[in-house]
Amino acid sequence: MRALAVLIATGVYVGYIPFAPGTAGSLLGLILVAATRSVGLWGLEVVCLVAVVFIGVWSAGVAERHFQRKDPGPIVIDEVVGMGITLLGIPVSWPGMVVGFVAFRFFDVVKPFPARAAERLPGGWGVVIDDVVAALYGNIVVRVLGWALPTLILSSVRS
Repeated sequence: MRALAVLIATGVYVGYIPFAPGTAGSLLGLILVAATRSVGLWGLEVVCLVAVVFIGVWSAGVAERHFQRKDPGPIVIDEVVGMGITLLGIPVSWPGMVVGFVAFRFFDVVKPFPARAAERLPGGWGVVIDDVVAALYGNIVVRVLGWALPTLILSSVRS
């Protein structure tokens, strides 16, 4: 089970990329969001995201013990979750996805309140929940920009 948890927590080993593994994990998340959306079922996106959150918490906790340190760089499942939440419920275009990617990475690095405090949660919860907080900030940014620049950010403008 440990090997499976490390496989999941590292985003199928994407987290082992030596330069900016968190950015690579976020890119993996963006690809997975696009793939899930290509099916065309919003409910599937939500179900997959909820599953990834709980599987991510479990796998991140096991992987922390494997790496013998708190939130090590190779764990990127939290970035995958973060990208899913950043874009959740927003019909973004490709430029909108890029905006979401940049916004999430910014907030993931800056760790605005209460993200830094969430890092202190035990085990995999601390690894994942700080990225959930960053993603909520990112989601707000994408929504505001979608409102301000709908033809650029959104894939379709609702009347």
